[in-house]
Amino acid sequence: MLVLGVESSCDETGIALYDSAAGLLSHALHSQVAMHAEYGGVVPELASRDHIRRVVPLLREALAGAGKMLDDVDAVAYTRGPGLSGALLVGCAFAEALALAMGKPTMPVHHLEGHLLSPLLSGDPPSFPFVALLVSGGHTQLMRVSGVGRYELLGETLDDAAGEAFDKSAKLLGLPYPGGALLSKLAERGDPGKYALPRPMLHSGDLNFSFSGLKTAVLTLVREQGDAVDEAFKADAARAFQEAIVEVLVKKSLKAIKQTGLKQLVVAGGVGANRQLRATLDDEARRKRFRVYYPELEFCTDNGAMIALAGCLRLQAGTPAKPAGAFAVQPRWPLMDIAAGDAA
Repeated sequence: MLVLGVESSCDETGIALYDSAAGLLSHALHSQVAMHAEYGGVVPELASRDHIRRVVPLLREALAGAGKMLDDVDAVAYTRGPGLSGALLVGCAFAEALALAMGKPTMPVHHLEGHLLSPLLSGDPPSFPFVALLVSGGHTQLMRVSGVGRYELLGETLDDAAGEAFDKSAKLLGLPYPGGALLSKLAERGDPGKYALPRPMLHSGDLNFSFSGLKTAVLTLVREQGDAVDEAFKADAARAFQEAIVEVLVKKSLKAIKQTGLKQLVVAGGVGANRQLRATLDDEARRKRFRVYYPELEFCTDNGAMIALAGCLRLQAGTPAKPAGAFAVQPRWPLMDIAAGDAA
């Protein structure tokens, strides 16, 4: 089964081809980061227009990379939500129109399910069941994953997600867009013992998160510094922030592993690319004898490969494909609304 995947939920346009027997054949991606940097953040209308410009060239690139023709495609998967409504509509309309013209079915995919399953794209994938730490954009969740569509929520953020806290704290430190990735790089140069920031809900007794207070602590630190905010201060503050957020994510993940009795942890989403988070989790895994799985770095951010994979796995799991032509997007769509065997 050959599945074409289309991703357009925010500021990356991704097209990929995934074969159920051979795996990922090709993927093409365009990031809008340079365009949005001028405005200090994502501009939804510009994002939608850019998706329109990119989908056809990226489709041609993905087909050429896989050595396939459109007639070879068996189904088209696309991101139905969550995300920016206009951006989602571009990918949805493109995928549905393409499938209708080819006479092929479609498979709407939950964006976060794509991230959740993305480590299965690696050469050494995890097996079900596993614990998943999903740290993508506005979402921070811990889940028990028993199979495709079989998810049990163990804990989630009560306010700001980890990715949001990274981006907002980066802005407080005067870093340009996209701030989260720049903050992580800056933290590598910081003094680990210079500042102490709070670890929100570290000892809450449950698996929930809260990061808005950590962001406020960074704001207080910047205000206390006054006119003495220089590059050294920014690096030290970034290091303190990152250490706090990593400690909370790691401790909660370890608690989830102990609570479920599972020996596999999957880390997915953009924050999953953070070097300190990976290094700390790897150390804990060696000490406590469990395994940690990450997506390849190129699949941590939004991409078409994870959508093609999720669509293919959904079809293999028995989720009915949909006739092309009738469609809708869901900008707000909780992952836990997905029932086993039903992607709608």
